[in-house]
Amino acid sequence: MPDYPTLFSPLTLGDLTLKNRVIMAPMTRSRAIGNVPNALMAEYYGQRADAGLLITEGTAPSPNGLGYARIPALFSEAQVEGWKQVTAAVHAKGGAIFAQVMHTGRVSHPDNMPSGAEVVAPSAARLEGEQMWTDKGGMQDYPTPRAMTQADIDAAIQEFVAAAQNAIAAGFDGVELHGANGYLIDQFINVASNARGDEYGGSVANRSRFALEVAQATADAIGAQRVGIRLSPYGVFNGMGIFGSLDATFRHLAEQLGQIGLAYIHLVDHSAMGAPEVPTAIKTSIRDAFGGPIIISGGYDAERAEQDLADGLGHLVAFGRPFLANPDLVERFRTGAALNEADSNTFYTPGPEGYLDYPTLDEQA
Repeated sequence: MPDYPTLFSPLTLGDLTLKNRVIMAPMTRSRAIGNVPNALMAEYYGQRADAGLLITEGTAPSPNGLGYARIPALFSEAQVEGWKQVTAAVHAKGGAIFAQVMHTGRVSHPDNMPSGAEVVAPSAARLEGEQMWTDKGGMQDYPTPRAMTQADIDAAIQEFVAAAQNAIAAGFDGVELHGANGYLIDQFINVASNARGDEYGGSVANRSRFALEVAQATADAIGAQRVGIRLSPYGVFNGMGIFGSLDATFRHLAEQLGQIGLAYIHLVDHSAMGAPEVPTAIKTSIRDAFGGPIIISGGYDAERAEQDLADGLGHLVAFGRPFLANPDLVERFRTGAALNEADSNTFYTPGPEGYLDYPTLDEQA
């Protein structure tokens, strides 16, 4: 047996014992009609319960956080009841599951939001040069968001807290705060979207403040061991940019998140899909400053995952598209079997096609 962890080594994460280190990454799938989780979603997550930990698709904490068409949420009783189907299906197969709480901020459109909701962000900076799909009007330009007041910020923090409490009520083992990929938390972190002149803008500490206040409040509400966070240093998705104090910002975040005692940091590296490379130096800096478990992700296959675990770059490895197309991904990794290819045409379409119909090894045999 190797003296370093492998994908199939167990790991203690907070108060959970994960049966392996193969993590199902959060992936928007847009199957939640009316923003309510359903039986289709329960079957989808239940199929993949062999993962050490499943992390759900981005789930809105409030009407203002509903950016995309048909994404689920965690602010109503109907949504909590819907998620209970999902957590029950996963737990029935011995799995563990966290809900990813995602407020999209400026990455939204009124046609994807209920009446009374509005597009808000740290600053009134529109996401330019890109468009968003709406079921009502097709592809549309992003609107200019309203800059959040202190009252808006306080309310948003409480929305994250309430969503986390609802997640626990729905049977989740914990939550992952989506602080990556240009959504609301990341919009505060990144100077491309944060031009504030108050205590939430400007300096490293100020731009980190919203993320840390959300993390602390959520940890206080449900226990730090039940809270992880996703971060994307060097990410450029949704109009984010690379800036001079980037390394210092993420090291500060990691240190402070470690002091709060979060269950993990989930690092995003989209260089495999053409984004800027995330230097190993910042990954190790975050790892060392945080001092707790790190989930690494970004275009991994089993071989590279094993190598990065052996090198100590992270403690767990998240897989996205391979899990989307292979409900029995853990078994395929264990046996070295070939993987199904993901069909990008059905990533976000409603219905079971491209969602529940990827075959397992047994079904192929």
